[in-house]
Amino acid sequence: MTQVQPEADQEIDARGLNCPLPILRTKKALVQLESGQILAVLTTDPHAARDFQAFCQQTGNALLAQQIRDDTVQVHYVRRR
Repeated sequence: MTQVQPEADQEIDARGLNCPLPILRTKKALVQLESGQILAVLTTDPHAARDFQAFCQQTGNALLAQQIRDDTVQVHYVRRR
């Protein structure tokens, strides 16, 4: 996971949720953003990193960075296509 932290236009909290809920919440939030805006998603699911990689590859949205905050919380930065 990279340590680059883009500036997010919006942040959603999906901590405590397991797949596919963080991805579903991300899809819903991205619809409300304009092209080029950045969404930060907080997760605790240990499989979320690869889920977000696959999601972005399938949808064409850009996964800008993934980082671990406070040992358990992952932050995924997604730019809307």
